[in-house]
Amino acid sequence: MKLAQALSRARDALDKNNIEDAPLEAELLLRHVLKINRTQLYLDLEAELSPGDGKAFRALVERRLKGEPAAYITGHREFYGLEFQVNPHTLIPRPESELLVETALRLAKERQLHTIADIGTGCGAIAVSLALELPGAKIYATDISAAALEVASVNCQRHSVADRVRLLQGDMLEPLPETVDIIVANLPYVRKSELTPSFEPAIALDGGAEGTEIIAKLCRQVRGKLTENGSMLLEIGQGQCETVTALLESLFPDGAIEVLTDLGGIERVISLSLSRIKVAG
Repeated sequence: MKLAQALSRARDALDKNNIEDAPLEAELLLRHVLKINRTQLYLDLEAELSPGDGKAFRALVERRLKGEPAAYITGHREFYGLEFQVNPHTLIPRPESELLVETALRLAKERQLHTIADIGTGCGAIAVSLALELPGAKIYATDISAAALEVASVNCQRHSVADRVRLLQGDMLEPLPETVDIIVANLPYVRKSELTPSFEPAIALDGGAEGTEIIAKLCRQVRGKLTENGSMLLEIGQGQCETVTALLESLFPDGAIEVLTDLGGIERVISLSLSRIKVAG
């Protein structure tokens, strides 16, 4: 069987089972088996797929049909133009989270901010992306999961930023040894009632009854952790903007709040910039 035929069959099988982006997913799985890049795949479409590779490819497609994410099958995911190792101990980075990186970079460069904390870092995608774009910055990355931090460590070493990203285990802001200029957080924000069986860790998804409980907890930890002129960036779920904004306005009455939408037009990131912090009782 030629590569083109194997790819076509896999696309059809994934599409019939309502797998989103079936053509891309089939391509990713075949490239993983063959250990080649996209250009090489399309140059070799008329080449024969060996029996061994064919069997391996079919096995991966079957795993995907059973719901296992392609990122866990291949062990990596692209984020902000970079490749990151992932496994079931970490949330799979989403494209919409790139808005957090872009906003943090804008703030850091405009206001000369140099110390950043990535809260709930998971595989470290946000922290590593920021470190590569801001070579003069000091970056902390916290996570409550030791297993997730092991993956983040691998990614820091892979992208040669292990000397500038300090990984800290603990509950959100508690492990930070000093105040920081920017807090970036992609915390769990799925409502408990909306959680479905998933290969991804529940601790990285479950945002409580309303989906905002973990975000609210972070906001109440900020006292003493954010510098006087610092900023906090929060990724939120659809329909959560009003709730989170109201909370921030009550906790930080002197703060300037900005809401940013993602490419799908969803209110995705809330930016809070402070002149000074006043956390209500």
